[in-house]
Amino acid sequence: MADGDQMVGQTKAADGNVVTRPREDIAAYVRDLPGSEKYLNRELSWLQFNMRVLEEAENPRHPLLERLRFLSISGNNLDEFYMVRVAGLRGQCDLKLDVFSDDQKSPFQQLQQVNDLAETLMDKQQDVWAKLNAELRNNNITVLELGEISEDEREWIEGYFLENVFPVLTPIAVDPAHPFPFIPNLGFTMALSLMRHRDNKEMVALLPVPHHVQRFIRLPNDVTGEVRFIALERMLELFLDQLFPGYRVDGCGVFRVIRDSDIEIEEEAEDLVRVFESALKRRRRGRVIRLKIESSMPEPLRNLVINRLDADAETVVLIDGILGIEQTGELIVDDFPDLKFVPYNPRYPERVRDFGGDIFKAIAAKDFVVHHPYESFEVVHHFLRQAAHDEDVVAIKQTLYRAGSQSQIIRALIEAAEAGKSVTAVVELKARFDEEQNIKWARDLERAGVHVVFGFIDLKTHAKVSMVVRRENGKLRSYMHFGTGNYHPVTARIYTDLSFFTADPALARDTNKMFNYLTGYVEPAGVEKLVLSPFMMRNYLMTMIDKEIEHARNGRPGAVWVKLNSLLDAKIIDKLYEASMNGVKVDLVIRGICTLRPGIPGLSENIRVRSIVGRFLEHARICCFGNGHGLPSRQAKVFISSADWMPRNFDRRVETLVPIENPTVHDQIMGQVMAANLKDNGQSWSMGPDGDFARNLPEADKEEFILHHYFMTNSSLSGRGKALGEDKKITPLIDYSIEE
Repeated sequence: MADGDQMVGQTKAADGNVVTRPREDIAAYVRDLPGSEKYLNRELSWLQFNMRVLEEAENPRHPLLERLRFLSISGNNLDEFYMVRVAGLRGQCDLKLDVFSDDQKSPFQQLQQVNDLAETLMDKQQDVWAKLNAELRNNNITVLELGEISEDEREWIEGYFLENVFPVLTPIAVDPAHPFPFIPNLGFTMALSLMRHRDNKEMVALLPVPHHVQRFIRLPNDVTGEVRFIALERMLELFLDQLFPGYRVDGCGVFRVIRDSDIEIEEEAEDLVRVFESALKRRRRGRVIRLKIESSMPEPLRNLVINRLDADAETVVLIDGILGIEQTGELIVDDFPDLKFVPYNPRYPERVRDFGGDIFKAIAAKDFVVHHPYESFEVVHHFLRQAAHDEDVVAIKQTLYRAGSQSQIIRALIEAAEAGKSVTAVVELKARFDEEQNIKWARDLERAGVHVVFGFIDLKTHAKVSMVVRRENGKLRSYMHFGTGNYHPVTARIYTDLSFFTADPALARDTNKMFNYLTGYVEPAGVEKLVLSPFMMRNYLMTMIDKEIEHARNGRPGAVWVKLNSLLDAKIIDKLYEASMNGVKVDLVIRGICTLRPGIPGLSENIRVRSIVGRFLEHARICCFGNGHGLPSRQAKVFISSADWMPRNFDRRVETLVPIENPTVHDQIMGQVMAANLKDNGQSWSMGPDGDFARNLPEADKEEFILHHYFMTNSSLSGRGKALGEDKKITPLIDYSIEE
């Protein structure tokens, strides 16, 4: 940016006073800036996030096995990234599409930069694995090399191999009579160059390993208490003579295939379920997007594998280390509890106990929010189980995006339907990698009499909403649960999310209109409080930012706080730049992708971006607007949402933005949750204009503050009920007496 452009929002008059330029000039300036100057690349931003995840594998604050878990997560993340995002870029390159990212990069340019950064990431993964592997050995957890196996262990391994591995292996010769077989997505395969003893005839063979075979096999404990594993590929090497009797092995190595796993759905498809069932089968046969090969594999054998898989040169990666880094998670054992996080048991909201466990009475008395995973997800199960068994409940309406394989919510909906209640479930089949499970749930629900709706073909139903209608004193009253996360009991123990319970009549009317839209395509009209995508959310948020701009221009404090998983909507980003140039203070907590560039003089010097990566995965979506009073303030406008600020969430998904009006809940979300996110100096990172992140460290005169530790040891506000006044463990983060 040229020096003369640095004070676009303000100019100096002849008398030296600062004059604010018209808003229209500022908006036009932001709009006309080249995308390469104001946006970062989405794909590279995601890789930067995964690099932060990998950094936690080297964080000495975490116990050893938890660091190993971060390494495994970074590997799984990278696999999914290639299966979906890189597959999309490859498709654009193949079709030679004339499309450009917001930062004005072609698909080919993006693919090159992605592969370069991903290679750096994979090299670091191997370095981290080498260090962790050595540390594991020092802590009596050993992955054995072939030369370290004792005779007794070899005997046990052979027995295990013959009973549990050998029966499911199918050696395949590769010759004109036996063409190269299909290797499925994430397929782990050994390739071998063989020589037959009796006639010195050469043969190439493959040994595909089924997915269900463990990668690391644990040996029986020895008397020292050491935990010893053997990797599957080393086990196979031990017994190749039993797999290929009469042959000499001249060379071998393992390879792993990552295939395109995105699903495209034809808009005119008549039977959505049928389309998805067939698409799931096609996923297993997607094109090769990444081919990882052990660097020790002989070059002729390597070239054969590459050619037969029809893999382009840029898809091939030679690995000097371990393949399938995500599978190192199998080494996380329970034998050494001191090498893992101290177990955490979530609290149950005492507000519900104040009413004898009657959750509807608790909600009727006062709105409250449950902060997961610090507070138990069981309260959500309780909400629906009580509804299923309550004779006064006449109807239940539920969205289901991800519910997990062992879902109490599904069982509660089935019980409610079997009890004669009207039950509607909106099942989203397009929940990536959960489609198969969701189809199964849909079938089970239909058999029980639940009215199952499969949502829209061109929209995902991503909103997390549950609605229970009760007959009370001759009238109907509705109770709602709005979530920022999925109805999934496993992720609820590791994702930080908010569950908001309310019986607000206006929100009830709005929620009913939302469900009518989902089931009958009746677009909601006259909505009172609830903000919905794809109709109004982006414009509503931009209007709220505009109001902060007006406050700032009129001498009042202008402030915006936002917490999201991802920020990459260009229109919203431009509006935030405009706010910054008008003096609005913008604080963003973005865990993952962020394509906004903070800290650019004259454009975004009033915007700060931070990311938090730690024990729990930050997942809640929150936004706060100062409303002319700055932040924090009891006059601020506070919302929770199911939506990240991405084009797909605004334009192609059904999402909710819920206003928080109850004073206690308002204080908790803004004054506790958001304040803790902005205060964290132990697990947070600050972002620079170029997209790089630097780890935040406590200043010399300040104590370390980690928000996860804070919420594990301090009760939340709105769920405490009568005990709130007696709780000495609540440490306030915001002193509103200054404001008052």
